[in-house]
Amino acid sequence: MAHYVDSEVSRLTTVMLHRPGPELARLTPRNNDSLLFDGIPWVGRAQEEHDGFAAALRERGVEVLYLGDLLTETLAVASARADLIDDAVNSPRLGDALRTSVRSYLEDQDPQHLATVLMAGLAHEEVKPDPGGLVYRMMDTHDFVIDPLPNLLFTRDSSVWIRDRVAVTSLAMPARSRETALTRAIYRHHPRFAGTELIYSPALENVEGGDVLLLAPGVLAIGVGERTTPAGAERLARRVFADDLAHTVLAVPIAQERATMHLDTVCTMVDVDAVVMYPNVADSLQAFTVTAGPDRRPQVAGPTPFLAAAADAMGIERLRIIDTGLDPVTAEREQWDDGNNTLALAPRLCVAYERNVETNAQLERAGIEVIAIGGSELGSGRGGPRCMSCPIERVSAGA
Repeated sequence: MAHYVDSEVSRLTTVMLHRPGPELARLTPRNNDSLLFDGIPWVGRAQEEHDGFAAALRERGVEVLYLGDLLTETLAVASARADLIDDAVNSPRLGDALRTSVRSYLEDQDPQHLATVLMAGLAHEEVKPDPGGLVYRMMDTHDFVIDPLPNLLFTRDSSVWIRDRVAVTSLAMPARSRETALTRAIYRHHPRFAGTELIYSPALENVEGGDVLLLAPGVLAIGVGERTTPAGAERLARRVFADDLAHTVLAVPIAQERATMHLDTVCTMVDVDAVVMYPNVADSLQAFTVTAGPDRRPQVAGPTPFLAAAADAMGIERLRIIDTGLDPVTAEREQWDDGNNTLALAPRLCVAYERNVETNAQLERAGIEVIAIGGSELGSGRGGPRCMSCPIERVSAGA
């Protein structure tokens, strides 16, 4: 099947989500920090909120694919199954005896249960029979042999479609590094994605999907901060230039803080010429403009103000700004609550968390229709509707 994405706001027709499952129930006060969650979510409510999100997309004609279903179907392919089992037991902390036992356990599972283990992890007491060995005996009974992946919820980060190619990204945080093995296997082995060309891989420099905005056909913005490195932005620019997927990449430095972990925590597009943006950074955000030289090698200019650089690259007079919140306190609160992290379903139509009341009102006043969804539990991992969605196909205005 053909899959194609060349902007943030053209009509969304197919998206990949991950419905939160048992991996979220693995979070405890002891491990939530290391697993990158700010709190312990109520799993049942998070699932209800996510089901509401998926229903809102379907009501607007969007096909919803679930990562868990795709993974289960992928694991029916012998080579994919072997690769993912290898990846799961590859940690040097396991030791030979435990690794052998875990491999045997995984090889005995059917595709559905194996998919669950790869996503939800494998706890010490779940390894049967007792594998013996020093590593297993010295582990705490609450330790994980295979760590859970609660951040799979945020499907935006592990892959990005750029036109008809997909970049399987390189995630910066150890708690998330195994996610891309699952995503890569899906794109390489699932029949739906047969023939898809991968233009990036997890072995390369760090790039995360939350930092990549397709501002317009041929124009990418890449945030550089806590999760994406300058080397990663440069590497992705080289790859898209080499394949004629873009003519301009804007490398945008952002503060290396949890509140601004990705570019889409401070800025997302809601129309072909409009962004919802955290006002505290609107005037200070800069961009290095990277273009393809005669030999397609990146040429760098700047930095210049991001908004001006973006408008110039997009070929428009200016990029309209819709502020997060109305006053400084509300803006800060709603930025933290993912008020900037909207998912555009079409020009002037977006999904946003209902709790960001002032930001949503600002959007409506600017002519943007807002589909408000619940997110009190989903947001505990610091991500909004854009973070929770990987667009696979958008229909361009001229299509």
